[in-house]
Amino acid sequence: MFQPRFFASSPLPRNAVLPIEMTLDEKASMHIRVLRLDEGDEIAIFDGAGGEFTALVLAIGKREVRVRLVDHHLIERESSMHITLVQALATGDKMDWIIQKATELGVAEIQPIQTQRATAKLNAERFEKRAAHWQGVAIAACEQCGRNRIPKVLAVMDFGDWIAHQSEVRPDVTRVLLDPGASAPLTARTGNAGKSIALIIGPEGGFAPDEIAAAIRKGVETVRFGLRVLRTETAGIAAIAALQAQFGDLS
Repeated sequence: MFQPRFFASSPLPRNAVLPIEMTLDEKASMHIRVLRLDEGDEIAIFDGAGGEFTALVLAIGKREVRVRLVDHHLIERESSMHITLVQALATGDKMDWIIQKATELGVAEIQPIQTQRATAKLNAERFEKRAAHWQGVAIAACEQCGRNRIPKVLAVMDFGDWIAHQSEVRPDVTRVLLDPGASAPLTARTGNAGKSIALIIGPEGGFAPDEIAAAIRKGVETVRFGLRVLRTETAGIAAIAALQAQFGDLS
């Protein structure tokens, strides 16, 4: 079993001589109190830059917790595949769930996109608030699942703009769009894709025909995933699990 794990928002002292004492930020401190940890308990701390520290809880206050960093371990739990989940905005708490599960399954990046048929819409002000929240969801998922590197939740983009941008700056990435009407199965288009894949998932109402046509013109391959039409919050997670099982760290 993993030790209780906590994210440190400030860089940890990798070049310092251990052991060394430090104060955790208020959010981590609150988490420690919620878990009812005691002084002397052993925990793991990571800052997203790789590896993790073993630490001992020294003192638990109302707003801060003092710990002693004992050891640094160069352990990583990242996938051998670089998967970018390109996810159409979903309503309610669905985006939280998608980001949480995608993080647990090892995606490297999450790219929210605005699409024609998406019922969820974000302006710039709302996105800034949601982006910080979504990044926090990814951090919490890393604390739970053992990852020491946090997937980046990228700035929301219009789907057409993302397609144009990606084909110019990342030509080595295989881009596949889940479409129930496609003829080729997912694994037929990703088996020879190497280790860098962008998986594109549409909104509740699906992609508009002109969006699919524009994506194909930019080199995106359409694929089907099984015989049933999956919800937007199911499709990406199921496809990521399938890719990891066949080609990644679940194989």
